[in-house]
Amino acid sequence: MSIHETPVDEGRYDYIIVGAGSAGCVLANRLSADPGNRVLLLEAGGTDRYHWVHVPIGYLYCMGNPRTDWMMKTAAEAGLNGRALNYPRGKLLGGCSSINGMIYMRGQAADYDGWRQAGNAGWGWDDVLPYFLKSEDNYRGKSQMHGAGGEWRVERQRLSWPILDAFRDAAEELGIRKTDDFNDGDNEGSGYFEVNQRGGLRWNTTKAFLRPAMKRRNLRVLTGAETERLVFDGKTVSGVRFRLNGRTCVAHAARKVVLSAGAVNSPKLLELSGVGRLDVLSNFGIPVHHALQGIGENLQDHLQIRTVFKIEGARTLNQLYHNLFSRAGMGLQYAISRSGPLSMAPSQLGIFAKSDPAVATADLEYHVQPLSTDRLGEPLHRYPAVTVSVCNLRPESRGTVHIGSDNASLPPEIRPNYLSTVGDRLLAAKSIRHARSLMETRAIARFRPQEMLPGREYESEEDLIRRAGDIATTIFHPVGTCKMGDDPMAVVDTRLRVHGIANLHVVDASIMPTIVSGNTNSPVIMIAEKAAADILKADQ
Repeated sequence: MSIHETPVDEGRYDYIIVGAGSAGCVLANRLSADPGNRVLLLEAGGTDRYHWVHVPIGYLYCMGNPRTDWMMKTAAEAGLNGRALNYPRGKLLGGCSSINGMIYMRGQAADYDGWRQAGNAGWGWDDVLPYFLKSEDNYRGKSQMHGAGGEWRVERQRLSWPILDAFRDAAEELGIRKTDDFNDGDNEGSGYFEVNQRGGLRWNTTKAFLRPAMKRRNLRVLTGAETERLVFDGKTVSGVRFRLNGRTCVAHAARKVVLSAGAVNSPKLLELSGVGRLDVLSNFGIPVHHALQGIGENLQDHLQIRTVFKIEGARTLNQLYHNLFSRAGMGLQYAISRSGPLSMAPSQLGIFAKSDPAVATADLEYHVQPLSTDRLGEPLHRYPAVTVSVCNLRPESRGTVHIGSDNASLPPEIRPNYLSTVGDRLLAAKSIRHARSLMETRAIARFRPQEMLPGREYESEEDLIRRAGDIATTIFHPVGTCKMGDDPMAVVDTRLRVHGIANLHVVDASIMPTIVSGNTNSPVIMIAEKAAADILKADQ
């Protein structure tokens, strides 16, 4: 902003929400339900009115697409042998729920009980389950463990692959039970993932929560509105400054400002506003408004190791894709019945397993896919093959997200610090061996699997760790950078209020003290449901 430019005053609201991703859409719906509340929702990206957002296979064309993805990258990672990873983040209404894998997953009861035992009262499994149920609309109907009639639709996938059914039999040979529900608090087992779809179309948080609420006169939604910093009155947040249509604007909040910009951008906005670590702020000449050492620290993410096996005697997407008639048939099948490969989530079959019998709950998650590539986003192989990705559900490694500039338009520096602990490196090697054990079962041996990645020539622990660094990639679950708690590194309290700052909340994946043992999108929706209830109760 030029020193001579006067900001455009965009008005006064009760609540201003920054970020229209999974959390922001829920908050906008719940906080605007009372017509007496004026709510402003700011989204730096665009709308979700793009066909590839809604066709499930379209995630392939949304990640890495500047129309729908912020195109972020990590720094070069020592644990990945110097590689930097693409780090997709949704650049549109619905945020990552508009480009993600659509998997409905809560994690384990032990995850949330661990939060509570760490001092976060009100966040145990029994405390959070009602908020999962509140918005759920599960195809099973209402039960003790599932909700019906809510906004967040959960359905079975509309496809089946014999090779994936064989993997369930293989897991059973290793003592891993078959399950039809990963969401009862103990997700150990094998089964097809349930997905956030409705009738074979992606069901994102825009459709579920935001679009119905946009009919309300008291909710204003601005896209292309890039928030630059918070506005303070002493130690109280009074509004936000943002760019819209080339102009600098300011909006005022009578009650609360809620940051729901995600685990990457929420800490960035706090630091640009002078809230954060003294050393980070001083590096860029940003005046310190409030020192909080934990902002941008404690980054956790799930790193998957993509093992690939060539097989014989089974149909995979590789063959179908490279046959013009089959490809046309897939398109026709989807057009007629919204089923088949075009309705696929990125991962179809899940296996949750223990890396060791001494582990209390499953600490490995498999994403098994009837397809293969050299790298994600590259063409499918011409031979039949499966990808057997396995990740450490509870990594010890901790990274950071910090600004690399005082320019709000530039992305922060993302340093996940993958495989930086001895425990994570040893589990990476053990994960590859566990995947190999699946492929050596009777159920899979009949398909004559040949290991393509990481390669059977890698056998020693040292070789497997190094090879994991060559082939592992994120599954896009960053959390923890504004963690909840009351210790010196905590950023928010149990009501998600920023320590030391009045009228400011953070509500997104960044508040997780530790990562959940599964996919993160639906836990973020639960967090937003709980936060909205707390905010409304406090403001009565």
